[in-house]
Amino acid sequence: MSVTLLAGSATASVALTQSAPAAAPAAAAAVPAPTAPVENLIVGYKSSATEASSNTAAADDATAKGKKAGKKAKFDRRLGTGAALVNLGGATAPADAANVIAQFRSDPDVAYVEPDTRAYAMAVTPNDTEYAKQWDLFEPTAGMNVPPAWDKTTGSGVTVAVIDTGYVAHSDVAPNIVAGYDFISTASEARDGNGRDANPADEGDWNATDGECGASSKAGNSSWHGTHVAGTIAAATNNSKGVAGIAYGAKIQPVRVLGKCGGATSDIVDAITWASGGSVAGVPANATPAKVINMSLGGPGACGTSYQNAINAAVARGTTVVVAAGNSNANASGFSPASCNNVINVASTNRAGDRSYYSNYGAIIDVAAPGGETRRATDTPGTVTTPENAILSTLNAGATTPGAEAYKPYQGTSMAAPHIAGLAALLKSAKPSLTPAQVESAIKNTARPLAGTCTGGCGTGLADAAAAVASVTTTTPPAGSFENTTDFAIGDNATVESPITVSGVTGNAPAALKVGVKIAHTYIGDLKVDLVAPDGSVYTLHNRTGGGTADINQVCTVNASSETANGTWKLRVNDNAGGDTGKIDSWSLGF
Repeated sequence: MSVTLLAGSATASVALTQSAPAAAPAAAAAVPAPTAPVENLIVGYKSSATEASSNTAAADDATAKGKKAGKKAKFDRRLGTGAALVNLGGATAPADAANVIAQFRSDPDVAYVEPDTRAYAMAVTPNDTEYAKQWDLFEPTAGMNVPPAWDKTTGSGVTVAVIDTGYVAHSDVAPNIVAGYDFISTASEARDGNGRDANPADEGDWNATDGECGASSKAGNSSWHGTHVAGTIAAATNNSKGVAGIAYGAKIQPVRVLGKCGGATSDIVDAITWASGGSVAGVPANATPAKVINMSLGGPGACGTSYQNAINAAVARGTTVVVAAGNSNANASGFSPASCNNVINVASTNRAGDRSYYSNYGAIIDVAAPGGETRRATDTPGTVTTPENAILSTLNAGATTPGAEAYKPYQGTSMAAPHIAGLAALLKSAKPSLTPAQVESAIKNTARPLAGTCTGGCGTGLADAAAAVASVTTTTPPAGSFENTTDFAIGDNATVESPITVSGVTGNAPAALKVGVKIAHTYIGDLKVDLVAPDGSVYTLHNRTGGGTADINQVCTVNASSETANGTWKLRVNDNAGGDTGKIDSWSLGF
């Protein structure tokens, strides 16, 4: 049996320049002169200063200093840290704001002053020049909601095997390539002069004439299909060029099985085995077994025993197997390996949120992902009317043999499957203990309804990367545990408390009370951290140790057997120096 790739036509791409995000501000102790308009200042007074406790004094001081700088300055309110928020009367030019800042800095009663800058979600827009055209990652209608997932995971530590046409060198994918293998056993189909070897380079899969690969086959150029798939999964990101990969921290292992006239089941079965860490006679062991396999390939017919045995063994080794549903606008149960068990079978959706007109469907589909459409179902076959609605990724411009690297949009369930393979890599990176079944469940259980329609069945809906990652990274405290996940800012020379109210616990706290502490701070040597019992008793957990290291993330054991369990407990954090700030991220009590 021979199988083919599952992608549609390619169209030209146009570069779109996008500016890089502004650099983050420096630490408070060395805040540079403002470079953008400033509306407010945060002023921290020394504890000995009257302005530290009197709003009237702070208001008078702000007015006086503003007048000296030739600007209006008005006390607005007191922050939770005790600092004063000073309003400059609207957006103030950097030079004018710097003059007001200088007045505060010259006052010996002022511990620090800094502009009230803005913070943004860490799922920052990548600076890849083609990213704006990757609707499939971020558009709310039919995108896969990938950027928020990057706050928690980028796929680091996970290898994804792309069992496909191999890999043609591309600078936007090269940083994430690890050693693969060429499993095409027939030299004429491999076009590299030999059979199997350790070089998975894509030599091209063009057909010179009609009928070359069967009576109905047509002449065509090389697809460079495996490189397109690889870019969707793990193109280098934030490198000021090209596209962004879904799991851009992951590695791609190119495994070549498709050459001239497709690929043989026997070669693909061996590739599945090897990629997942199994042994194949005559082939060296895989030094970096993949935890995810993507197969954007297939052919007609129900899943055979050879495929099923190889897939079952791969899954038993801990590898998640993702396959494309097929592009025949038919029930996926009639295609292989889409109809195999133990795989994630992926249908394709378009930019409007409908099932792509070509995508296979049916009860056997697990989930849908963006695969795009370069034309509408009613348009003349072979035409390209909406190239911007396909999936943009890495490619090559060579018509037959490799030429210059390029970026082009493709459509197909071949493009949908790598979206799910990339998501599987994000999940495995976020929680390495996940089994393939748990990866599949996380993806399916968090999918959202399609914005459009799917006649025939598209599984549980459109995959949602952020929701899937959140489902495996959000923990619920066990019975007998209490947690506060609200952020509490830790200011310079300030004290902050985060409360937890305990109820329903009989008697006293245990002699081994577990206190989980997660504090984000740039200099923990400044911090004293105490557990305060409901009766006011203090148990010190951390006392200005650790020097200039950052963050506290530990579980402490406290003998609190003399304390009544029920009541309000507090985590008290005291910052004893200037120049570094942070927050209580979360803390917990385990009874």
